[in-house]
Amino acid sequence: MASIRKKNGSWEYIVSAGKNPATGKYEKITKSGFRTKTEAKEAARRVEEELKQGTYIKESKMTFGELFQEWLAYYEKRVKISSVRARSIAAKRLLDEWEYHPISDITLATYQKHMDKLSEDFSANYIDSIHSTARMIFTYAEKHKFIRENPTDFFEKPRILKDKEVENKLDNFLEREELMKFLSIAKEEGLRGDFVIFATLAYSGLRVGELLALKESNINFKTNEISVQHTYYNPNNNKKEFSLLSPKTDGSRRTLELDSFVMNLIREHIKQIKVEKMENRKIYNDQGFIFVDVEGYPMPIKSVSLRLQRLMKIMYKDVDQDKRKHITPHSFRHTNISLMIESGIPVNEIQRRVGHKDINTTLNIYTHMTKHTKDQSANLFSKHLSELTEKLR
Repeated sequence: MASIRKKNGSWEYIVSAGKNPATGKYEKITKSGFRTKTEAKEAARRVEEELKQGTYIKESKMTFGELFQEWLAYYEKRVKISSVRARSIAAKRLLDEWEYHPISDITLATYQKHMDKLSEDFSANYIDSIHSTARMIFTYAEKHKFIRENPTDFFEKPRILKDKEVENKLDNFLEREELMKFLSIAKEEGLRGDFVIFATLAYSGLRVGELLALKESNINFKTNEISVQHTYYNPNNNKKEFSLLSPKTDGSRRTLELDSFVMNLIREHIKQIKVEKMENRKIYNDQGFIFVDVEGYPMPIKSVSLRLQRLMKIMYKDVDQDKRKHITPHSFRHTNISLMIESGIPVNEIQRRVGHKDINTTLNIYTHMTKHTKDQSANLFSKHLSELTEKLR
């Protein structure tokens, strides 16, 4: 018969495992961290039943930190380096709590409690990332019989203030008039390449990594098309230590048509790059990239961000701090999608142009991005039925 007791604010079971034939000593199976006495009793009952049937799995004594390192070595051999980095960042929130804890001590109750606590400080998307990472790690442990039960099973995502998140997302793009003002500033006061970089981002909807990976061979001036085949990856911001990875999703490999205005900007920029290449031919690292520094290396994403911050300071010089939008290079992708929605471009065409794998991404995230869209939809519908409405009056 199992013994159930309360310990350190949670419940614990102690089950007799009988005599160990190797040592001749009687052994006990102990586990704590249960939220209620009933949960501890039920878990103990399952252990006793498994001992009786000979199916009991003895849990590993390894720590979560040790499990993470073993799983990471396995994971690194199967995915892109950018995915490894993203999972490692998310896992830090788990390591902060359990790095030196035995994995057998991590129960659903302790896992749920930790995730609830994290949800007070982080967005829903980040909580999803942490949970999916934890799920991978503990599923690996379960598969290799390091644990008897997966603590991420039956996890219930905590309620997060969605209205606040949506409000933040809505601020993360430029309205049409704001974009016009920003690009005018980039043209008049921008550094070398600023105008063409931000105009291309705004008119194309490219991710900044996709933009920086573009080579002259990806541009077709006859058809005004660009071909997206890679994304730039450089987590350490060392311009000489970068990688070209496959795009984010299968749908991200795409060809899209661009406005002749932007194509002409790119054409003139390439001409300028060729002049610089000749002037700096002794040190120029020519790999065919378009958006480069004077030595021919693709511009690190951090450099693009710093250039953007400089231009936004100029744009907002007479605007109170609390009324300024938080604009990042990715905001131009949001801006592009919002303008396409306002223009009445079909959602499936928007999906194709921006490279969303799932059309629900386009629908769920971006269809409410501008304050004008609802009014515009109502006006278009009203105009379409105006003749019928007059007859019915």
